[in-house]
Amino acid sequence: MTAPLEISRPLPGANFGATVRLANKLGREMPEGLPQALADAGGLLLIPGLGEISDDPRLLVTMSYLFGPEVEDYRTLLTRVTMAHETVPEIFMVTNMVPGARPPPRRPDPPLTVDGKLPVQYPHRQGWHTDQSYRRPPPDISLFYAATPVARGSGQTIFASGYLAYDALPANLKAKIDTLEGLHAQPGSGRSRGDAEAGKTPPAALAHQRSQKQPVVRTHPVTGRKALYLCESGQMDWFDGPFVGVESGPYGEGARLLDQLMTHFTRPEFTYVHEWTQGDVLVWDNRCLIHAATWYDADKQQRMMWRTTVRGNPGALYAGEKRSWIPAEAAAE
Repeated sequence: MTAPLEISRPLPGANFGATVRLANKLGREMPEGLPQALADAGGLLLIPGLGEISDDPRLLVTMSYLFGPEVEDYRTLLTRVTMAHETVPEIFMVTNMVPGARPPPRRPDPPLTVDGKLPVQYPHRQGWHTDQSYRRPPPDISLFYAATPVARGSGQTIFASGYLAYDALPANLKAKIDTLEGLHAQPGSGRSRGDAEAGKTPPAALAHQRSQKQPVVRTHPVTGRKALYLCESGQMDWFDGPFVGVESGPYGEGARLLDQLMTHFTRPEFTYVHEWTQGDVLVWDNRCLIHAATWYDADKQQRMMWRTTVRGNPGALYAGEKRSWIPAEAAAE
């Protein structure tokens, strides 16, 4: 049997997404209708009231397997082991409660829009990305659980719909980008916009560390809908990109096009701002959404969020590809 779902669409204040309320607590019975609900909702689900995950973190992993055949093991992802959950390595901890953790993003300047709202639109809002787009094949779904969120009013997560943004593009711009590829770089690889603007020389990269091409317009393998698929300053390659075959660098034609697309992509009517409550789970589809984190006062507040990453259906474009981020010697073992 599967637990029944109560679904309300769209998410409050947004033009996409859905709230899903479960009739029963998570346990051996899992809500098997969630993948279809995710597709129907445009790629974003809020499932509130799942505090039982704090007592049994494996429940988040079990739920993750509803969305695909593979859930990432963060001990083998070539990342800092300290950021993997101590007993459930499929959980990546997004937190300021672990030594060496990444700090929260800076506050936008100014911190509010002229009408007193939280900034969402690029370039006022920075940090827009989709998870692990610097890998081929990229992942499908992310689940994010609020174990210890900060107080409302900060630490939000913001989403933008690639479906809505693509649909609203003028026909001439759709034609310009429909076969265009973006060049995505791993954060910290020395290939960011800031690095390029500063005139730095990026370090040499091994084969498994190189930037990866991704379609700017991605056809979703489940819904068949087209969506914008790109990131901004920190997760694109600003030395050889940000686009393949377009003038590269932070001041070229490619930069102007990316700024135009990202400003459009993050218009308020395409976005949703989530204020976290303990026990919330957000499920998002990286194939059709981008997201951004917001500032919180890490000196005064503690935050612990758990993320899982699901793979298995990136689409026909990636069929049969080896994983770009696996070193050759490891792949041969």
